[in-house]
Amino acid sequence: MTVPNALPGTHASHLDLSGRTALVTGAAGGIGRACTLRLAAAGAKVRAVDMDAPGLAELAEQARDLGGTVEPRVLDLTDLDAAEHAAAGTDILVNNAGLQLVRPIEEFPPDVFHTVLTVMLEAPFRLIRGALPHMYGQGWGRIVNVSSVHGLRASAFKSAYVAAKHGLEGLSKTAALEGAPHGVTSNCVNPAYVRTPLVERQLTDQAQAHGIPEERVLTEVLLQDSAVKRLIEPEEVAEAVAYLCGPHASFVTGTSLVLDGGWTAH
Repeated sequence: MTVPNALPGTHASHLDLSGRTALVTGAAGGIGRACTLRLAAAGAKVRAVDMDAPGLAELAEQARDLGGTVEPRVLDLTDLDAAEHAAAGTDILVNNAGLQLVRPIEEFPPDVFHTVLTVMLEAPFRLIRGALPHMYGQGWGRIVNVSSVHGLRASAFKSAYVAAKHGLEGLSKTAALEGAPHGVTSNCVNPAYVRTPLVERQLTDQAQAHGIPEERVLTEVLLQDSAVKRLIEPEEVAEAVAYLCGPHASFVTGTSLVLDGGWTAH
């Protein structure tokens, strides 16, 4: 089955983030890359955080070609102290980094479960903790947590990912309540399956877990609950992130912006 791309040639409304500093985790590819380029195009100086040094260098070069400013930062988010330090002085924080392993609970490696929760829940907490003093001091800030439809719904064989995303939803809401008196918003963006390397790498694991051929995973597993039968493009998620970073979204906080093709309408 050929899954159609999103319609090309769409243009977002003007967003001016000149003078703002943003930090995006998992920036070298997929959603993080799209968010980095989108925020840089809006005028923000973007700290691009990832473990992929060549990917970050390529991203920074692409941003320069487009007239944007991206500062590559090679960082392992399991180094929680370094993560918190990296977020100091940021006006916009996009917690995007993630990893996935598809296994039944009884076969799920405990060390991988720990790593997933560290990168996808504890690191966002530390990044928020590092960013808030500056945000509170200036009376303005935007926290956008790239969650998932799996922050709202569960799927079999994804215990660590689902647990981390559900926890991220709660962390985001708590940050929203605490940040509101200081002009800081905190929200989640919740896409279904996005056309990224993370999703592509799932196909073999999903086929094994569900006992079906790999070519059937897309239609019978990934897109089964979506009314819109295609993957989401990273640029579509980046537009949702950009919307939440703008001045017009100052009253949007403590919520989840769902991009799931109708999944949660069931």
